[in-house]
Amino acid sequence: MPTTPRLFVSADLSTGRAASLDDQQSNYLLRVLRLGAGSQVRLFNGRDGEWNAALSAAGRQAAVTPVSQLRVQPPPATPALTLFFAPVKKDQTDLIVEKATELGAVRIVPVLTRRTQTRSVRLDRFRKIALEAAEQTERLDLPEIADLATLDAALAALPPGTAVIFCDEAGDEAGAPRGGEAGRARPMRAVLEGLKGRDGALLTGPEGGFTPEERAFLRSRPGVHPVSLGPRILRAETAAVAAMALWQAMCGDWG
Repeated sequence: MPTTPRLFVSADLSTGRAASLDDQQSNYLLRVLRLGAGSQVRLFNGRDGEWNAALSAAGRQAAVTPVSQLRVQPPPATPALTLFFAPVKKDQTDLIVEKATELGAVRIVPVLTRRTQTRSVRLDRFRKIALEAAEQTERLDLPEIADLATLDAALAALPPGTAVIFCDEAGDEAGAPRGGEAGRARPMRAVLEGLKGRDGALLTGPEGGFTPEERAFLRSRPGVHPVSLGPRILRAETAAVAAMALWQAMCGDWG
């Protein structure tokens, strides 16, 4: 049985109130899926829940009219998850944004660190990726996507009381592989046991990790909790996905 198409729209949703679709959405429904007038489409806008709607078309432009509400809009996620990540190569950065949306992050913030190789981001691309991920995963809202920020500015903008989970894979021994064993962070799972019920902000680094100066800066800040993601060195995008999954399992909406 074919799956009913699901689209995000910006218009308000209520019974009988028609909403126009943009050119890309119209092309997808009318020419890619070859749907006709009266076909069913599911809609959400991040405010009014999810609706079943009827499709209509005038030439190359499509419109939808909500018929019945399928799901009410849930309250904002509590506790809420923010992802801070250092942008990497294009495809890997796209994957991080996609998976952060799938894993329920309410805010996605690219951060500039000393070793960040990508010094510019395309917010329009990030928002398109997040929108498509939300449509495909039954999410009823979209994450906020922030512009590239310095590490200290991103941390300063956090709501009070947010626990910063700093994925810190290095030790404190200069010259030793991975910084040796001295000063290593505790396992993430052990740290999260004490953070349940609090909003969380995960911070993952760039290829090459954080500099000693950044590690010292982060570890000196109140509310920052260094954690280890295990004995293996993870790629930047793998670390972000692994950390988000573990947070959701222990502190978020997987329980």
